[in-house]
Amino acid sequence: MSVTGYNLMWMMVMFDLPVTEPEERKRATAFRNFLLDDGFEMSQFSVYLRFCGTREQALPFVKRIRSNAPQDGKISILFFTDKQFGDIITICNRKPVLMHETPDQLTLF
Repeated sequence: MSVTGYNLMWMMVMFDLPVTEPEERKRATAFRNFLLDDGFEMSQFSVYLRFCGTREQALPFVKRIRSNAPQDGKISILFFTDKQFGDIITICNRKPVLMHETPDQLTLF
């Protein structure tokens, strides 16, 4: 199968975690730090993105997110193609922002 923007995948993790109590804030911060340590980049405060290559390569990340998820709150994980990622429109301070380039894939023989 050839590699195109239609079969390369991205993951988006969105979450709404309770932060009323100090212990809740600590758990939410720990979850954010886990995502960063696992290769995600922050798009917005509770929205994180990661290039995964293929859907199959994304599954271990889903397992790690489940095992590191705080007890309370809501976490949603979306998958979309590289082509769809390239079509994202971002406006910051009323100015359009270009999205990141797709990371280079390494081919090992």
